[in-house]
Amino acid sequence: MLELNFNPFPVISTNRLVLRRIEKKDVNDIFFLRSDESVMKYIDRPRARSLDDAQLFINKIDDLIEGNNGIMWAVTMKNDPKLIGNICYWNIEKEHYRAETGYVLHPDFHGKGLMGEALLAVIDYGFKIMNLHSISANVNPENAASIRLLERNNFIREAYFRENYYYDGKFLDSIIFCRVNSKKDGS
Repeated sequence: MLELNFNPFPVISTNRLVLRRIEKKDVNDIFFLRSDESVMKYIDRPRARSLDDAQLFINKIDDLIEGNNGIMWAVTMKNDPKLIGNICYWNIEKEHYRAETGYVLHPDFHGKGLMGEALLAVIDYGFKIMNLHSISANVNPENAASIRLLERNNFIREAYFRENYYYDGKFLDSIIFCRVNSKKDGS
């Protein structure tokens, strides 16, 4: 069984980014990401309607981290601590050494390769530190940018589920992608 410990919180640095813990001071940036129509276009969840909703989201993330049941990093530029996105592991199946990743990025930072850089660092952390065997991603089939990001990072399409998710009065499709840790078995 997978044993996780996110204390102390793992800060990850890349060439251009620092992935750090989301803090209360990030509430305005979280509110923007969770309420903006363009950011949330393919995330079929209720939008944040207030700063209180954003704070409740931060509290939920803190509870997941403290219980070692999930982790979310604030994505920041190395020269600026302002949150520009987030990336996480959640839906962790400890008995199967598997976790789902998810991510969002402020539209001003799209098209610069930043989420690819963050994803590579989080994949490395997941396989080397968390000891994951596989990482999944659940994607809206219309989210071409996310699909390209996953495919560029060696995720393979595992399944296409038709109308498996009900949100906002509609049944929606999902694509499941997966990347397996090929280094674990010595190959």
